[in-house]
Amino acid sequence: MLQSNEARLERWEKKVEWPLTALAVLFLVVYAWQVFDDHGVMHFPLEIALWLVWAVFAADYVTRLTLAQNKVQFLKTHLFDLAAVVLPMVRQLRVFRLITVLTLLNKKFEDKIRQRVSIYVGGVTVLVVFCASLAVLDAERHVEGASITTFGDALWWTLTTMSTVGYGDRYPVTVEGRLVAGLLMVGGIALLGVITGTIASWLVEKLRGVEEAELETAKELRNLRAEIAELRAELKTRSSS
Repeated sequence: MLQSNEARLERWEKKVEWPLTALAVLFLVVYAWQVFDDHGVMHFPLEIALWLVWAVFAADYVTRLTLAQNKVQFLKTHLFDLAAVVLPMVRQLRVFRLITVLTLLNKKFEDKIRQRVSIYVGGVTVLVVFCASLAVLDAERHVEGASITTFGDALWWTLTTMSTVGYGDRYPVTVEGRLVAGLLMVGGIALLGVITGTIASWLVEKLRGVEEAELETAKELRNLRAEIAELRAELKTRSSS
């Protein structure tokens, strides 16, 4: 019975992977439209659309939890999914299911881990910057004393925060905005770590290649010297005879 549930869980995840990814794209588009519309005539219909998509994500999570053999382990290993379902203020984080789209490009770099990591880092960075900018703008722009009131302000703040520069000319004043800031700081440090590690890996690979080339050259020189020594010995033998 337990094995049957696990098999059903695997089939379910494969079956809904792309539909949920498409819904994640739709979710991001609708959320961005709502933020840019700024309480226009489409605000209410867009809000309904967001909650309908959220309901689908919630149903998917409940279904997977029901099918999971070890539910406690499932909860521990799917905290991000749980947060995206339970916490409406971070609902846009669900869009990171778009990472599954990047796996298609992954096939071109099956044997090159550094290039594969670069694709993931690039895709995740763009998503994080865009989503964080939308989220902080949505939270801050109508609050008294806010310094982030336009998308340009939000984008600038996101870039300076994520890169750990932090000029301080723009900063969130709401609880939700500060939550986004905290997540962005942690994510920025993590991404910088991955980028640094990728560059270090590339340098080590290049240095190893140079070292191997030098060793190969030295080996060829030793072989050449040995051959020359043999030829000299053979010439001496012939001349003495």
